[in-house]
Amino acid sequence: MRIGLAGAGRIGARHAAALCAVPEVDALVIADADAARARDLAARLPSVAAAVDTVGELFTAGLDGLIVAAATDAHAALVDRAVTARIPVFCEKPLASDIDGTFQAVEAAAKADIPVQVGFQRRFDAGNAAAREALASGRLGWLHTVRSCSFDPSPPPAEYVPSSGGLFRDCVIHDLDLIRFVTGREIVRVMASGSNRGEDFFRECGDIDTGSALLVLDDGTLGVVSATRYNAAGYDARLELFGSKDSVVTGMDGRTPATPLPEQDAAPKHAYSGFMERFSDAYDAEIQAFVDVVAGRRANPCPPEDALEAFYLAEACELSMREGRIVGADEVRR
Repeated sequence: MRIGLAGAGRIGARHAAALCAVPEVDALVIADADAARARDLAARLPSVAAAVDTVGELFTAGLDGLIVAAATDAHAALVDRAVTARIPVFCEKPLASDIDGTFQAVEAAAKADIPVQVGFQRRFDAGNAAAREALASGRLGWLHTVRSCSFDPSPPPAEYVPSSGGLFRDCVIHDLDLIRFVTGREIVRVMASGSNRGEDFFRECGDIDTGSALLVLDDGTLGVVSATRYNAAGYDARLELFGSKDSVVTGMDGRTPATPLPEQDAAPKHAYSGFMERFSDAYDAEIQAFVDVVAGRRANPCPPEDALEAFYLAEACELSMREGRIVGADEVRR
């Protein structure tokens, strides 16, 4: 199998290493807007990896599949070009930087009938998958509350924030997708708020450093999502399901940066440093899933329609925060 990689940055390098560990991938072709960076990444990988000078060369390289891990503003065009060339695509979220671009990417994939798998890696976390199964099995009874959090240990660089899309679209979108995936329900209304108590560059960009949203699901289940750029104890991403019969939590282990009180004598926690470490196994699993999709062994586990729905919900949260009111998902849906 011959796979292309567009983007040799941090997440691209992570995916490249995972692809080189998949026996079926006997050729990995890497390209980046910075050709030197692509060559440097290829040189650090096994011999199956090689670099080309431009991203455009990927589309004449006889690819069986393409991984898009380039800058966000390049995603939509690369996905469109790939499906036009009838190449299955794995694209890091978001598919595009706005709703219109995401909608167009969904339409292009549907028209071409080519799989486009979106990189919501939390779906592939073993704990989250087990929570989904526990709920579906009836073990929890009926679900009354679901809580999800995404706490970064430190803020991103100031230059990242203006093009990030904001906390809800950049970060909380993962929680929103995960809640839909695990519960199998739709989120119909949101009420969101945010604050800034850290660096001024968030406020200057019209962004927030901490946000929360109250969600109402279509069966009456209530959800709470919380996110922050300031959690110095370490990276924390948890999902809690509270049912009429039982409750479960994912993301709770010896490295979870939360201290129970009263404190117990225990070795200091080596907390997760960030999302790539916390979801390392999930990243490997989603890349293996994409290889399986390319090989025709499984259906697309995260289609672009799901990415569009998550974007709608993040947009609803943003609108709710700006206008200080409850926002129905239908208000932002096309």
